[in-house]
Amino acid sequence: MTSPAAAKPAILSVDDDPGVSRAVVRDLRRRYGADYRILRAESGASALDALREMKLRGQPVAVLIADYRMPGMDGIEFLEKAMDLHPHARRVLLTAYADTNAAIEAINVVDLDHYLLKPWDPPEEKLYPVVDSLLEAWRGDDHRPVYETKVVGHRWSARCSEVREFLARNQLPYRWYLADEPEGARLLEAAGGTPERCPVVIDATGNALFEPTDAELAASVGLNTDPTGEFYDLIVVGGGPAGLGAAVYGASEGLRTVLVERTATGGQAGQSSRIENYLGFPDGLSGAQLADRARRQAVKFGAELITAREVVGVDVCGSARVVNFEDGSSVSAHAVLIATGVNYRHHQAPGVDEFTGRGVYYGSAMTEAADCADRDVYIVGGANSAGQAAVFLSRNACTVHILIRSDSLEKSMSHYLIQQILQIPNITVHTCTEVVSVDGDDHMERIVLRNNATGVEEKVDAERLFLFIGAAPETEWLPDVVIRDTAGYVLAGPDLMVEGNRPPGWELPRPPQHLETSVPGIFVAGDVRAESAKRVASAVGEGAMAVMLVHRYLAKQ
Repeated sequence: MTSPAAAKPAILSVDDDPGVSRAVVRDLRRRYGADYRILRAESGASALDALREMKLRGQPVAVLIADYRMPGMDGIEFLEKAMDLHPHARRVLLTAYADTNAAIEAINVVDLDHYLLKPWDPPEEKLYPVVDSLLEAWRGDDHRPVYETKVVGHRWSARCSEVREFLARNQLPYRWYLADEPEGARLLEAAGGTPERCPVVIDATGNALFEPTDAELAASVGLNTDPTGEFYDLIVVGGGPAGLGAAVYGASEGLRTVLVERTATGGQAGQSSRIENYLGFPDGLSGAQLADRARRQAVKFGAELITAREVVGVDVCGSARVVNFEDGSSVSAHAVLIATGVNYRHHQAPGVDEFTGRGVYYGSAMTEAADCADRDVYIVGGANSAGQAAVFLSRNACTVHILIRSDSLEKSMSHYLIQQILQIPNITVHTCTEVVSVDGDDHMERIVLRNNATGVEEKVDAERLFLFIGAAPETEWLPDVVIRDTAGYVLAGPDLMVEGNRPPGWELPRPPQHLETSVPGIFVAGDVRAESAKRVASAVGEGAMAVMLVHRYLAKQ
């Protein structure tokens, strides 16, 4: 049973100077010791060890205070790593006067909440007001304790791969156990399961789910799966950058907003290992970090986020727009924003379908990275998502092979990313090359490649193939009344006008607004829109712009 002391939220101070470290802890214990565990560490590495242990035990961390100048790992580097472990903890940097520029730069790098100049005497004036404010903000945020979820399954099971991907993309920590290894077998026995009923997911309360659906899994780990209301001002369908941007701006501007996402917030961008050309983050950030910050920001402003719900249609019912779910239920609003983004195109090579989730993966580089250590990895695709995955996987893989059908990466990949790839010795780019087939026994073991310039085919041994091929819009659920182009992308605004004529069925005296579809009150933003820029920043911008257009639409109803 957890002791009362262990159940307290923690305030952790990190400083390599023992005198300063003791002074910080002394002052903190004097004021906060009754309600918080006051901990100290004398290096970033030891502090991270403590944070990892608290993460595994589900112990919350309220505030992190780190000295800027520490040998081995400075305060900024420590806070950046700590942020991934405890994203809700408030972050403070201790600096000398000469280091204030570094502290200001850290605001973007680690989402710094405050920096304190040393010395801070008297603490009643210079320390406690700052910590009081941070603790108040932390207590008001969504920071439910994170308990360890256990997943038991088979290495080459497609459904086990999907469950792990679902948890990872929703930033829910879990521990993976193989069913045929001792600890996994013990967990199965304790849960009353068998290897044939995997995956088994054991939640924080000890409840075991056998072969759960995404909806069952979401409910088990505490995600919201049902709207709290029946009618909203704005329904956002899709939780990528455009949808999250709309949720933030919609809720912050007073619209009762609900966002519905099928799998996890972040979309394809949320799976990116590193986004380095997003404005305001010169050192880059991961797609998961961006998605998590946006999600927390939307919730802070009052937006509802619904996960693991499949939208199958949208209807017009007078002035209401009705979004229909797969289970037959529905939710209505004055306006709807389509922000479902795109998905990777299906690869037609023989064997790909058979081994998907068993060596062949669409995206999923972040989830499968640990299993790629010291292996040869193959990536199909020449856009930024493929390049980012290659850079990320190259850290542990023996070799990373990028396969593209064109004769150059310059046609589809950002310049900065190409330059990075050229500097990494274990990444090889194969131009004019495609996958002809894959085969194996219980998992993929071989790939047949063809050089289209020479016609030569080659069979190579490989256990990991990641597919990042093109983009197919997620619009098959839309009714025909929402006009799309031949590729399935949604047309909006000026693109709907043909020789000055408004789209068929349009009855309003005005033409469609810039992001408005062929149905008044239904808007579109992000990658799913025809002729969109297919960049994270533009998607976020369109999500914000859509909210402004929704306001205009509502004002004239």
